Amino acid sequence: MTAQEIFRRVDLTMLRRDATETDIRHTVREGLRLSAASVCVPPCFVQTAAAYSEGMLPVCTVIGFPNGYSTDAVKCFEAEDAVRNGASEIDMVITTGLLREGRDEALLRQINAVREACGEAILKVIVETCLLHADEKTRVLSIVDRSSAEYIKTSTGFGSAGAQIEDVRLWKSLIQNGTKIKAAGGIRTLAQAQAFLEAGADRIGASHLDE
Repeated sequence: MTAQEIFRRVDLTMLRRDATETDIRHTVREGLRLSAASVCVPPCFVQTAAAYSEGMLPVCTVIGFPNGYSTDAVKCFEAEDAVRNGASEIDMVITTGLLREGRDEALLRQINAVREACGEAILKVIVETCLLHADEKTRVLSIVDRSSAEYIKTSTGFGSAGAQIEDVRLWKSLIQNGTKIKAAGGIRTLAQAQAFLEAGADRIGASHLDE
């Protein structure tokens, strides 16, 4: 797999808490140079990224980030606002407590509500695997796979651990309805990105990838 083939499947990310408009513009330029799948930026910079990219690069943003604490209504509002501002991809953090309590149908309703709020934008569902037990990783894949979301995503990148190859392999083996996988968190080299893609990931989230 060439570097170019890998970068075409990378959401080039700038989610630092101290990110500035200068950082966002730099990320967009890099995304264009590398022919990335998208640039992923904070909601407050979606308009900046969308205007600067001039429609030549999809803009992704994060919702309920990074803890997933927001109510369903707030997550839906955030998604609608992001789409109005120019986002074409939405990465939303689930309310992990719903999964922990076995409230699978409530979590499914949350995901579907946000998906409806996204309109034509792609929805990726972040589940923060470092917080989940083995059975919860299986259950959450089933929930997302039953939902109308397009992707399940491993991590926010702000947790205690990031993407794990074994989680991607597990999810890939369980998918029945075409859900795609985004691996994110701690992926810093082209070799790591390739390994996740070969394990079954369809997208990679990374702020950079070294040789």
